[in-house]
Amino acid sequence: MKRKFIFITCALATISCWSQVDSTKLSLKECLTRGLKNNYDVQIATIDQNIAEANATRANAGQLPTISTTAGYTLEQTSTSSKNGSNKTSSHNIPAQTLNARLQADWTIFDGFKIQTNYQRLKQMKTQSEIRTRIELEDYVASAATAYYNIVRQQVRMKNMRASLELSRERLRIVSERYKLGSASRLDLRSAEVDFNADSTQVLSQQEALIYAILDLQEMMGAAAKYYDGKGFLLIYPTDTVISLLPCINIDSLEQKMLQANSKLLNAAAETRLSELDYKAIKSRDFPYLKLSAGYGYTHSVQNSSPTQKRDNWGGEIGVTVGMKIFDGNRKRERHNALAEISKSELTHKNLELTLRAQLERLWKSYKNNQRLLGLAEENLEAAGEHHEAAQERFMLGALSGIEMRQAEQNLLDARESLLNAQYNMKICEISLLNLGGQVMQLTQ
Repeated sequence: MKRKFIFITCALATISCWSQVDSTKLSLKECLTRGLKNNYDVQIATIDQNIAEANATRANAGQLPTISTTAGYTLEQTSTSSKNGSNKTSSHNIPAQTLNARLQADWTIFDGFKIQTNYQRLKQMKTQSEIRTRIELEDYVASAATAYYNIVRQQVRMKNMRASLELSRERLRIVSERYKLGSASRLDLRSAEVDFNADSTQVLSQQEALIYAILDLQEMMGAAAKYYDGKGFLLIYPTDTVISLLPCINIDSLEQKMLQANSKLLNAAAETRLSELDYKAIKSRDFPYLKLSAGYGYTHSVQNSSPTQKRDNWGGEIGVTVGMKIFDGNRKRERHNALAEISKSELTHKNLELTLRAQLERLWKSYKNNQRLLGLAEENLEAAGEHHEAAQERFMLGALSGIEMRQAEQNLLDARESLLNAQYNMKICEISLLNLGGQVMQLTQ
């Protein structure tokens, strides 16, 4: 038994030291700041936003003229034969050369407001891309904050389990001494050994759960564990040692912020606006269009067979084109579909608002329920602590059995676990509520 006791103690010490080798401590703000720079999903969303910003120009919408230039050179060789009465003439391999250059400008002045609509659509797509980037950022912050506080929870749980293990270790020592003196039975000794081994196993399993929680956060930060020098993993531990809760949350203010600032609702509104612009672009085909063109060209030609062997022509022209589509068989269908898309996007927006309201109500009820559970857990922990102190005094006097002492220890551990779970669940509700209200980015400040 003594050999097994020493082995378990050494194993716990070894794994504890390994978990702290090559580690660094970061606050929640530092983790989020690093993650926002390194997370690949965030980087992809940022690239998409940059593309949308580059596309939102007047030139891309067609508001600016296009200017082009062309130049060419042609070399020809021709043979001719002609007959006039008895006179017959012919020529062979007569060269002819032509050199030309031209500058051309085209500008659509009016196209039934389609150009203006295209520009508005590009700007709206830019705005929507910014909203989608914000959605990605907010979802990341919420997920990373949840992972961060999960590490804090696992650390507190490890602390509680180690405290319980120390109680089991001390009880095993006392029972061992009593067994040597003959005041405790072998059954009592074996029972203490079983409890100590069970607590040791829990600590070892909890160490693994803690490492996995850390690696989950590091993966989200784009900084997965790096193995180097053959010594161990670089692990990030939080600076927080307890789960801190917000002082209060006002449901009415949060609901108002949700309706005004929730990024998913803003994205749905942007979709509706895009559908309206698509319909406006289709309607623009009912109007005439006006196009302006201008050009300037130069031509130099050499023809040896002509009396005028060399000729140069240059000059410019300007033209105006007015036109209108009288009939387009697809126009009615496209209008119908565009109006249907507007109705669809409006219904999607309303449905999303309804879903978010329901989600807010569920989260708020869960938050308030966990708030009550937190109060009960605090009272229960105080009672369990007093009960354990009284039980420990009686056990030291030999007036309490090992089984009853073990039950007191387990009650204390369960009370600590209940308090920890209530704190963690409240924190998750807080993060989710802030995300719904469009306020989760304040965690990065």
